[in-house]
This record gives sequence, C-alpha cells and structure tokens, in this order.
Amino acid sequence: MPLTPVLTQRFGLERSWSLETYEATDGYRALRQALTMAPDELVALVKDSGLRGRGGAGFPTGMKWSFIPQPKPGETPTGPAAAPKYLVVNADEGEPGTCKDLPLMTTDPHALVEGVVITAYAIRSHYAVIYVRGEAVHAHRRLMAAVQEAYAAGYLGRDVLGSGYDLDLVVHAGAGAYICGEETALLESLEGFRGQPRLKPPFPAVAGLYSSPTVINNVETLMTVPYVVRGGADWLKLFGPERSPGPKVYSLSGRVVRPGQYEAPMGTTMRELLEMAGGVRPGHQLKFWTPGGSSTPYFTAEHLDVPLDFDSVAAAGSMLGTTALMVFDDTDSIVEATLRFTEFYAHESCGKCTPCREGTFWLAQVLQRLLDGAGTAGDLDLLTDIADNILGRSFCPLGDGATSCIASSMKYFRDDYVALLPPDEQARLGRSLRIEPVGVAS
Repeated sequence: MPLTPVLTQRFGLERSWSLETYEATDGYRALRQALTMAPDELVALVKDSGLRGRGGAGFPTGMKWSFIPQPKPGETPTGPAAAPKYLVVNADEGEPGTCKDLPLMTTDPHALVEGVVITAYAIRSHYAVIYVRGEAVHAHRRLMAAVQEAYAAGYLGRDVLGSGYDLDLVVHAGAGAYICGEETALLESLEGFRGQPRLKPPFPAVAGLYSSPTVINNVETLMTVPYVVRGGADWLKLFGPERSPGPKVYSLSGRVVRPGQYEAPMGTTMRELLEMAGGVRPGHQLKFWTPGGSSTPYFTAEHLDVPLDFDSVAAAGSMLGTTALMVFDDTDSIVEATLRFTEFYAHESCGKCTPCREGTFWLAQVLQRLLDGAGTAGDLDLLTDIADNILGRSFCPLGDGATSCIASSMKYFRDDYVALLPPDEQARLGRSLRIEPVGVAS
C-alpha cells in the first residue's frame, strides 16, 4: 500500500529537530498564512476539516476551540469572555504501549511549536503551555531548544512575525504521574497542586487553567493543524474515512518482527499494519492485541480487518484511544498480561475515589491468586463483579479504563482463566455449569 508521510516526513532527515531543517522543509509557512486570517476563520477551517483529537477521545478539534467564550463585537466582555484564554498541550504520554507523541516531539519539535502558535492565535490566547512527562528527558530538551529557537526567530514572543500578535510558550515537565494525562488533573498539576481530577462541570473551556477558559489538545492533534491550514479543509479528507479523516501515527509493539511507529491514513486495518511490520514473529500466531493501549478492550484475530478509526473501532466493541497496538502471540498468557495492566492502574490511581482506589487493588489481588494456582471458581465471578462496581462509578476515566482488559479478557478468553483453577475447582465449576439433559422417549 503506497503511503505518503505527513507527520513523519522529517523522520530520518539530518538534524530534523533544528529550526534550519524545519524551515527548509516548509516549516512555519502555515503560520504565516494563518496570521493573515481572522481567528474565527481558522476555527471554522479546522471545524470543516473534520479533524478529531488524537489524544484518545476523538472529540472534534474545531468544535472544542469554538467552546471558548469570546467577547462579542461592540460589547464590553464580562465573565469568562473577559478572562485570559490559555492553550495547554497534553504531552503527558504515560499509558503502557503508548509511544507516538514522544518520537514526534523528539524528532520534529518545531512542528508542534508551529501548531501551538496557530492554535493559540485561533482561540485568542497569549499564553500556552506544553506539559511533558517528566521522564521524557530527550523530548523535553528538544522542545526547550526549539522554543528558544522560535523566540529568537520571531515565531514566539512579542509581535509574532510583525503581526501584532503576542504569545509566550512555556515547556513544563511533570513529575511522572499517569493521572496527569487526564486533562483536569494536568491543570491541577500545572497550578502546583496534587494531580487529581476535578469535578466537571465546569469544563476547562469555561474554567480551566487558573479558572480561565482553556483549550487542551494532544501533541499529534496540534502537529496536524499546520497541514490543515496549508492544504485546506478538503485536504484532510483525502486521508481515511469521512468521519475520522487525516493521517495517523500507529505505534506497534510486542510480538511483531519490526515494532515501531507507522504513519498511515485513519481507517487502516491491523492486518495492513502487521504487513508493514513484517507480521507476527515467525513460528507463532496472533492471540490478542490492543487497538489503543492498555485502557482499551482487547481485540483478537477476528478483528484484524476492523478499520482503525474512532467510529469503526467503537462499533466493534473497543476504543481507538492512542493507537497503541500491543501485539501478543500464542506464547503469552492473557491473565498475566491483564495482571500487569491492572497492577499499573492500581499503582497510578490517584486515590481520590473509592471504586478506583480499592477496586484496582482487589482486581490485582484476585488475578495474582489465579496465576498462583490458588484461585476458586468464585474468583471468576468476583473479577466481573469488582469491574462492574468500578465501571461508571469512578471519578475519572482511569477507573473505567482499568476494567477494559478485565471485561474483554473474560469475554474472549474465559477458558484461559478456568485452566488456572485447581482441578477440584474446575470440577466444581463444571458441575455448576452442567445442563441436565431433557428426557427423551425411547
């Protein structure tokens, strides 16, 4: 399948992270074009393009921008419309298997900076923050250097490119908490508080950073914006399905011959991506895989032809998430993999709500008991019961995400759980499930 790189077009270029290389490959051309447009024109352009957020939820980007309260012409602004507007980039990539934003920032940081400036101009913001995961040292350094270069070249600071528009951009390193990937917990952390999610409403568009209107976008989302400005709304629709258009970076890891980042149009199938990656390692068969990281329900070989876009994946029973495609083969234990994910969520729970704090802990205990061969037939129902009491009852999506691997593994691989039970428990389970035959006349 012929592919034309967009987001990854500078991968492999010499000093791809430098301003010199970026400008030599049409860098900041979209910014110059954007500054000749009215902010509302840019919002309408991105809305018409159909660009959806690449952070996992897939919310329409232009619509999110339009939620920011703006002063009406001829009126004295009051309330949120009178408050300063902020742009926050969520670069706190920390979910198992998710690794698309870090290589993008490390290899092509100026693309993110340009996307930030265009977006901030569109929402009339004069202060933007890139919140980077603390462990991402290389990405943080590259971003810091890119921001300094952008200031020196007039792309940031006072009177950007002589347009009269001012913008300050700060790169902030977090402390490595997965919960800060949740947008309101990220805002709490930025303000110097413990990273815990806020009650919504109010939503960040009305009361975000410092209680002011705030747009929070993912790295890949903003890196796509310059190409939308240059190509127009119809350009994005050349890639992928109508409701989920655009190029996408898919992260393949696990039991594949060539793990890595693969850029392809939205709607590319896992079968096609596996062909690009050389397939599952020789001598083994695909057993299960995640379409969007550990917080998305598992898929199996029967889902290889599901188009990997937001709507198709949801219709098939999972979520596209961050397109972190972790591949497991016939040598991998579904229960052990589920335990590892569950232990991660138990460790990363902020502790604010009881269902997540207690539920993830007990899920891990039950899974470990099963792996140790000390489980009971009742543990299978207990797992489902605990997951049901977390789902929809936790304060933020972390709890819901933690139940995805439990529910889907029980759905597709219940026999693997049963096989871990001691023989007497398997027999007890068999008796409880046995259906008595109906009498037949001789």
